[in-house]
Amino acid sequence: MSSDAGHSEIQGSRLLATCLLGGVVLAVSVVGFFLVYPPQRSFGIWRRRKKKPIRVYMDGCFDMMHYGHCNALRQARALGDQLVVGVVCDAEIIANKGPPVTPLHERMIMVSAVKWVDEIIPDAPYAITEDFMKKLFDEYNIDYIIHGDDPCILPDGTDAYALAKKVGRYKQIKRTEGVSSTDIVGRMLLCVRERSNSDSHNHSSLQRQFSHGHSQKFEDGGSGSGTRISHFLPTSRRIVQFSNGKGPGPDARIVYIDGAFDLFHAGHVEILRLARGLGDFLLVGIHTDQTVSANRGAHRPIMNLHERSLSVLACRYVDEVIIGAPWEVSKDMITTFNISLVVHGTIAENNDFQKGKDNPYAVPISMGIYKLLESPLDITTSTIIKRIVSNHEAYQKRNEKKAEKRERERERERERERERERNSNEKE
Repeated sequence: MSSDAGHSEIQGSRLLATCLLGGVVLAVSVVGFFLVYPPQRSFGIWRRRKKKPIRVYMDGCFDMMHYGHCNALRQARALGDQLVVGVVCDAEIIANKGPPVTPLHERMIMVSAVKWVDEIIPDAPYAITEDFMKKLFDEYNIDYIIHGDDPCILPDGTDAYALAKKVGRYKQIKRTEGVSSTDIVGRMLLCVRERSNSDSHNHSSLQRQFSHGHSQKFEDGGSGSGTRISHFLPTSRRIVQFSNGKGPGPDARIVYIDGAFDLFHAGHVEILRLARGLGDFLLVGIHTDQTVSANRGAHRPIMNLHERSLSVLACRYVDEVIIGAPWEVSKDMITTFNISLVVHGTIAENNDFQKGKDNPYAVPISMGIYKLLESPLDITTSTIIKRIVSNHEAYQKRNEKKAEKRERERERERERERERERNSNEKE
């Protein structure tokens, strides 16, 4: 009897073990099947979709591209996963604002080089029309349209972004204070006027005006469009926002290029692109205001050291900058930064120093680590200034027109504020 009971118990244990083993095998088989063939709708199970990237759109003229434009693009990119930028065509700019200083192909180069830009739409309209907005949503899969908090009023007095706001697909960023294309054009015009009167201005007094943001003409009550030399106040936070935050690897080939990089333009971008292609890490030296002034005249630079530094830092080809780099590239500097190659472009404001005794690249040349690069574009800072001077009257009218427009916008804002106060008082 006990023998039969023991036998039954053994059979029961074997059956349980078989069931458990069978269950494990079945579970492993099911898991393996779904790993090879992920669940589809046919199994009644929805495959978990990958999160759709948020695509944001920002447009602009991006004429005389500066760190304010770059900061706007940085802020716009932070509102999504992918930033699509519309660059307004020359004809639209002329119709709405006056002649652009830089043509479309140069502005395309500049915008493409900004590290926060993922995609570009050329020949974008100045105003967001219904048809173009539909194209943005349907063809470019745009989720939101971005613009700064400064009003963008069309010649007919309407808001350029009214349609985007109406459909709830508009987001706003903070405008970067202290700089605008209008101000920069004004700085250049002022620079030309000051230079023509250089007999009555010594180097030190003019340099002080540029460094401290003063202009004798406007301080004495002279006429103008409110042009400032520079009121930019750099902060460590802004520099960090523009920086990559990554150093070179232990075996990285570090390429060094230096210059003023004043009025950062397409010629600068293209030579930086070539330089970056020669190594793993591009280090850019930016000369001080005093160094630039000493070598290029008291009327330079147009942009101060920190303004120029931010423009260069925003370029996708640049890994790090030296703010206030020395004029001469020394052996100690090459060792400190572990520089493998020093490069310079064929197109520059002045290449005569290479023929003299005081060649700033004498040390890297003697070490066999210097290379002269063929500049892709024949553009210098002087090229940009000459464009302004040759169209002096047109740009001056443009500046005056924009100043009047800004005053009208301020008056509208003041009227709205007064209306809000009246409504508030009536409720009370």
